[in-house]
Amino acid sequence: MNIRHHLSATLFLAAIFPSSADVSVSKVFGDHMVLQQKAPIRVWGTADPGERVSVSLGGKTLETTATNEGSWRVDLPSLTADNKPHTMTIKGKNRVEIKDVLLGEVWICSGQSNMEWAVNRSLNPKEEIAAANHPKIRLFNVPGHVAKPEPEKDPRGQWQICSPATIPGFSAVGYYFGRKLQKELNVPIGLVGTNWGGTRIEPWTPPVGFKSVPNLKDYVENLDTVAKARAEGKKANPKGGAVQIYNGMVHALTPLSARGAIWYQGESNAGDGLRYDHLKEGLVKGWRSAFDNEDLSFYWVQLANFQNPGDKPEGGGWGPVREGQRRALRLPKTGMAVIIDIGNARDIHPKNKQDVGKRLALWALAKDYNQNIVPSGPLYKSMKKEGPKIRVSFDYVGSGLTTGEKKGLDPMKETTGTKLARFSIQDEAGKWHWAEAKIDGEDVVVWHDEVKKPQHVRFGYESNPVGINLYNKEGLPASPFTTD
Repeated sequence: MNIRHHLSATLFLAAIFPSSADVSVSKVFGDHMVLQQKAPIRVWGTADPGERVSVSLGGKTLETTATNEGSWRVDLPSLTADNKPHTMTIKGKNRVEIKDVLLGEVWICSGQSNMEWAVNRSLNPKEEIAAANHPKIRLFNVPGHVAKPEPEKDPRGQWQICSPATIPGFSAVGYYFGRKLQKELNVPIGLVGTNWGGTRIEPWTPPVGFKSVPNLKDYVENLDTVAKARAEGKKANPKGGAVQIYNGMVHALTPLSARGAIWYQGESNAGDGLRYDHLKEGLVKGWRSAFDNEDLSFYWVQLANFQNPGDKPEGGGWGPVREGQRRALRLPKTGMAVIIDIGNARDIHPKNKQDVGKRLALWALAKDYNQNIVPSGPLYKSMKKEGPKIRVSFDYVGSGLTTGEKKGLDPMKETTGTKLARFSIQDEAGKWHWAEAKIDGEDVVVWHDEVKKPQHVRFGYESNPVGINLYNKEGLPASPFTTD
């Protein structure tokens, strides 16, 4: 048989008897991983169309059949953390074993550069890295920066055991958050990092997120226009890069079971001000849909103090975007770490990530793990006009309001007798004035001697409200706010 006839015969046989593809599991599953306890254990991958696939873990097995497109998924029943290593076995025409699997708590850590900021570039890196021997904390970091017009199906990255060798390049905020949880809960913690510095929130949001928020109708219309153009073979990019980083860096992780997500982003959306409230709503609802978990907890970081201080009582700069972040707390199962006291006027990447991670962890410990703790500093609740004064009430007063100051990693110190700073009041004509303010029980009373009919109050409503000093006695700062 000459070579041409031999090749023809080979190709003919290959067409009749195609080679079998090995059953495979998504790369988000790997040795040393943590699976979310007390939740459906969703496992997925690829195989030959119609191939029978079984998945076994913890003495439980489920079988399924691969679809005509060659994909499969099983939802194993939930298991409880037991601090023991397990082996997950996937069987089809071949066998795949994933070893040293722990059951515990899984959290997604995402955002722009302040979440991406690594342990080795934050405060006390040598000491923190040397002490990072935590075998029950497991790390999965999505490498690189990838934006795609269509969703990526295969994730990048691999699970690693937290150690001085693996922690230096991981998210500092994510690590300090996870370290606090592991210490308090004594269960394994899985941290999934996916970050990209300098990015807006819209590229991280899936289409379903935009569609779930009426105030984001302009993005939905834009995405429809882009889809139509691409169908016609034309080049088109979505407004603000919407959806594309979700496609490249989040979609392939879904629908992994997780307890929640922590998020540090907003600098690149600072110009959107109050609209960030709705953009955050789109992200939260979009991720809850994508991760197939309407109970996915979502805790974010309010932007730190930054830039030169101003002297305008009406505020401006980053004030409105922080207010947008605060207003998004109307969404259920959300929380916000206030860090208005630990930023740096000259550095958009403040190095104190330890307190950021800890303050995020307080929300999780209180809301997800039912610890009887105060998770936040005072958050604006309501206002009441009392003649020429306005009384402001707060949630999370804790054991009482106080004035205080915080330096470095030290706890807040009360500054008894110090005047409250950075309150302003609006007069009947709409003009803002720096105001007097005093703590009165669980409230703050605000006034200005020349303002007889006050309308609204603002607190720390600027990029860098130097001197801001309202705390609760648990040592957590009050969030900036505006009542209008």
